[in-house]
Amino acid sequence: MPRAVRFDEYGDIDVLRVVDVPRPEPGPGQVLVEVKAAGINPGEASIRKGLLDAQWPASFPSGQGSDLAGVVTGTGPDVTDFAPGDEVIGFTDARASQAEYVVVEAANLTPRPSGVSWEVAGGLAVVGSTAWACVEAVGVAMGDTVVVAGAAGGVGTVASQLARNAGATVLGLAGPAHHDWLAEHGIVPVAHGVGVADRLRAVAGRAPDAFIDTHGDGYVRLAVELGVSPDRINTIIDFDAAGQYGVKTDGNAVGARADVLARLAALLHDGELELPVARAYQLEEVKDAYRDLEGGHTLGKIVLVP
Repeated sequence: MPRAVRFDEYGDIDVLRVVDVPRPEPGPGQVLVEVKAAGINPGEASIRKGLLDAQWPASFPSGQGSDLAGVVTGTGPDVTDFAPGDEVIGFTDARASQAEYVVVEAANLTPRPSGVSWEVAGGLAVVGSTAWACVEAVGVAMGDTVVVAGAAGGVGTVASQLARNAGATVLGLAGPAHHDWLAEHGIVPVAHGVGVADRLRAVAGRAPDAFIDTHGDGYVRLAVELGVSPDRINTIIDFDAAGQYGVKTDGNAVGARADVLARLAALLHDGELELPVARAYQLEEVKDAYRDLEGGHTLGKIVLVP
């Protein structure tokens, strides 16, 4: 029988397990995908802990995962865009991608370009769509100066490069260990921590035009204090501050579309975008993967390989 990640109650990493499950069958408009790689994301850890129960309650036993890349092995009625053997990138809203097989809505899939590895493709959907939404939300344009907080994380690496591609000067807040990677990708690295406001003012020379917060911990307030207009600040994590200061909160829900995935995949294939993969874990190593994720300080994405 195929295997999948499950948890039976809210809790810490130890509630996760890998179990045998029936092979799913695609229904109308759906595709069965043999998963080659699946991303993991901080939001999944928060759901597992019960921290988002009010917004996204779990029903037990619960699966995990949205991101995926794999090979189509079957299609349901009315599916004409995909056939068995097709290599695809996509996402599921059913918390199910961390598994050997997953049923996905055909509308949530796009072909995998040959130049995009399975690991990168499997980790693309959530961070890519979120980053795209962030950059769109703050209206990045040629000549802008844009600050990205958490620039070395999954969303941050993609958002920083998308803003750079739009012609902006991007100031990436990150720990020193990741500064070389940022600089190599055309992003001006700025150390976070005490004194960050002064460092940003010194590097920018003026108030930044836009600010993307992927980290929380006071960065929305900092953006306002730096003089960034609230309509050009977007946070994907600090919703209390967003309400207080009237800034935007566009994220995965806005950008989760197959056409956005296709654009991002094309950029990856053409070498105009890179999604760094910190490490690929085997499916049975899911606990170790989440310990790595929740420890923070990784560059880019962590993925599971069934």
